[in-house]
Amino acid sequence: MDLITFYFLAIGTLLASCGLTYWEHRTQQRRSRELKILAAGYLTLAVGCTAASFRHDLPGALGSALSNVVIEAGYLLVLHGVAALSGRHYRGFSIGLGGVLALVWIVGGARWQDAIWNFASALPIAIASGMTARELAKSDGNHWGQARRIAVIVSGVHGVFYAARACVLPWVAASFGPHLLPVVGKITMYEGVLYSVILPMTLLRLVRDEAHAELLRESTTDYLTGLGNRRWFFEEGARAIREGAACVLAIDLDQFKTINDRHGHHAGDEVLKSFARVARSVLGRDAVLARIGGEEFAAVLLHRDGQRARALGDAIVGRFAHAVSFDADAAQIRATVSIGLALSDADGAALPELLASADRALYAAKSAGGNRLVVAGEAVASVTFA
Repeated sequence: MDLITFYFLAIGTLLASCGLTYWEHRTQQRRSRELKILAAGYLTLAVGCTAASFRHDLPGALGSALSNVVIEAGYLLVLHGVAALSGRHYRGFSIGLGGVLALVWIVGGARWQDAIWNFASALPIAIASGMTARELAKSDGNHWGQARRIAVIVSGVHGVFYAARACVLPWVAASFGPHLLPVVGKITMYEGVLYSVILPMTLLRLVRDEAHAELLRESTTDYLTGLGNRRWFFEEGARAIREGAACVLAIDLDQFKTINDRHGHHAGDEVLKSFARVARSVLGRDAVLARIGGEEFAAVLLHRDGQRARALGDAIVGRFAHAVSFDADAAQIRATVSIGLALSDADGAALPELLASADRALYAAKSAGGNRLVVAGEAVASVTFA
């Protein structure tokens, strides 16, 4: 295959990647902006490759300079799109690097056109690709997994390849003759075709994996409080108990129907969210905490220490008794909560049995007036939190 054929192959793959990425933005609303930036990057690279295939038709170094600057702009757009996935940008860096490349062509294009095209022009591409790999490697996407690793490798290899073209190829050409340059050009275009296919497809996979993880999270999260839902509680709680945790809290807000009837459902929602904040702040991120019904919550604590579990439960009761919510008229609402605590025994009861035991203790707490914690199998505590 001659060099022109490789150019047109690269142009075709880049246009296909542009079209697929732009189409994806219609279905991935959360990442629409980032996908449009990446699509613009692939389109710009395609335009640059088209210009490069006809660069000799323009006078002097103008064709080479324009096509090189456009290609570099495409790489910088890809960098910007990848950075945008993590909420970052490289506007100043991109303007500076593009300006330096343009200045190099203005100053030395007429005299050293071939040297700049064959060697020096590869260095900005190497820098942009290396920065793209670095941005992907340090990104904070928790669900990108294998797709991110592949994208890092592809961008990093591309950057190393062009760095070698800028730094090693001049020595090779001087040592073995310029007849190697057309061969290197074909290898460069072949590697570019692989890059233009693998990186866009991998980035699309990355975005889709993220969207799938978000849907999974939403399916296991209570929309109002942000805690886990019933399904998540029984899945994660059972797993935690299998790993050794065995303290279960059954929680219910006292007189919650009265709050809804007196202040309205919006005020009731605010009370639920207030309780969720209090419970999460007391139990920490390690606890399996969920809303399993209207005003019903449950938690599995990741330890076997009954005294510690009792102290945490009492802290929830005490703090929530002093928490203040507001209704639509800005009137203060104070609510209380009752908690039943079940501790494991030597038989290692499963989650349903422990939750049923905690529910019985919860019923005892509410029968005694609420606003308290009762441990399953013990007498009802007399202390309440005024």
